[in-house]
Amino acid sequence: SRTGSSSQLRTAQVFVALQVEALIMALAFAAGGLPVAVSPVALDASLLVAPPAAALRGAAAVAAPAPSSGGAWGAVAAAAVAGAAVAGGRRRKAKMAAARAPAAASFVGVQAKPSLRGACMVVCAGATLPEGRKLRVAVVGGGPAGACCAETLAKAGIETYLIERKLDNCKPCGGAIPLCMLEEFDLPMDIVDRKVRKMTMISPTNKEVQIGQTLKDDEFIGMVRREVMDDFLRKRANESGCTLINGLFLSMTLPKSKDESYVLTYNDFAEGDGTSRQGIKKTLEVDVVIGADGANSRVAKEIDAGDYEYAIAFQERMRISDEKMDYYKDRAEMYVGEDVSPDFYAWVFPKCDHVAVGTGTVIDKKGIQKYQQGIRERAKNRIAGGEILRVEAHPIPEHPRPWRVKDRATLIGDAAGYVTKCSGEGIYFAAKSGRMCAESIVTRTEMGTRMVDDRDLFDYINKFDAQYGPTYIVLDLLQKLFYTSDAARESFVDLCEEKYVQEVTFDSYLYKTVQGNNPIGDIALLGKTLSSLVKNNTSKPAPMRELV
Repeated sequence: SRTGSSSQLRTAQVFVALQVEALIMALAFAAGGLPVAVSPVALDASLLVAPPAAALRGAAAVAAPAPSSGGAWGAVAAAAVAGAAVAGGRRRKAKMAAARAPAAASFVGVQAKPSLRGACMVVCAGATLPEGRKLRVAVVGGGPAGACCAETLAKAGIETYLIERKLDNCKPCGGAIPLCMLEEFDLPMDIVDRKVRKMTMISPTNKEVQIGQTLKDDEFIGMVRREVMDDFLRKRANESGCTLINGLFLSMTLPKSKDESYVLTYNDFAEGDGTSRQGIKKTLEVDVVIGADGANSRVAKEIDAGDYEYAIAFQERMRISDEKMDYYKDRAEMYVGEDVSPDFYAWVFPKCDHVAVGTGTVIDKKGIQKYQQGIRERAKNRIAGGEILRVEAHPIPEHPRPWRVKDRATLIGDAAGYVTKCSGEGIYFAAKSGRMCAESIVTRTEMGTRMVDDRDLFDYINKFDAQYGPTYIVLDLLQKLFYTSDAARESFVDLCEEKYVQEVTFDSYLYKTVQGNNPIGDIALLGKTLSSLVKNNTSKPAPMRELV
């Protein structure tokens, strides 16, 4: 009836209005709130007193995501619509330099101006350690966060222990890393299985949009296997002077005074005949503990860091025919739709000689098998006859923990909750958080010659939040905007056809830097977004297409 049609139209208009409001907020953050240089004086001032609640807490508004699939392609779709700034015409070297630039200058000996106005006292670490004794740090967890942290500490001469329970661990992860990470972390090209230059985004009705036309010849997204990359990073940390312990962290005794040590208890698997996974129980005394032990962090539990919401990532590694594998040699696919995930995306990512097929969800963890069946069904013609090599599942943090520092213990990587919403990217931010944490410790303890206190660890937290916090907020808003209904997901894929969107997305993802603004492009993108949302929310969905 006319009344019913009018009511449906009003409902659709309200829904679109809410989405537009979220998009405008996202654009506002993207245009004015993305990474900027942080005043070292302002940050130091915050460290002179007891850290504020906002610094102590994981900034609940800064949510971090669903499946850590390596996330490149969620970023492709998500950051695309943000309409953030485009680094149009910037040369690759300039982008790399910007990606490697620190968020702020060193805290030690920094002055804003040769004037007392606005000046503050720079607080160093605790008391000087006895001559010949170096700071002792235990890093629990040997993924990208822990390994990069341990390497940086060991290079500075700090007595460093890296505890990892499983040296051949295969985390269910898409394994995508940005181009800037290869140079910034000095990663060899031989750990990269595939150089992805093509991306196919597939809507709920199987509309396909090809992305990657804006990439230069030497630009790509690296696809790695975590068991290969993590092993390389751990070995490099060990070669830098870190003591690598193959063991399971069990618990720790907290110090009762600033002069006491942490006493860690762990099972050492390297002892004995090598056949038992029970190991031999041992203890280790250290001055600082850094938790890099993932979403189920035992260190976080020991320091009462608080609980957080998490997603379940589920992935099957499949060996497909050479002919089908040839299609994926430099291509990855991202699928969106209620059938593959109610709040995230599903993927088919290429590995060395097989593909990873997976999905993830926060709001319906018990239904993960149903969504995995959904991606199998959607991609059936492209993975037909595939042999399942292994099945993997893992919890992924959905936002930072309420507390990330307590006394002389802190969290990094997944343990801290550093996975982005919408894209599910976690590898780069894990490695970056580990390095930033170590650099703060090295600088503020004067190369490990002074004791640490909590203000030294908040130094790293403040820097990380200032540099990357707005990015987490924007991607959270975009997930709420485009992953809520199939109509919104159709608009999401429509927008990825825009050249401007692809330029913004790849530049932001590949180099982790945002430069300049294109107001004309932003306005045009906003208009396209609004028209697409109106069309898809007020019209009948297109018929389902068959993928070939």
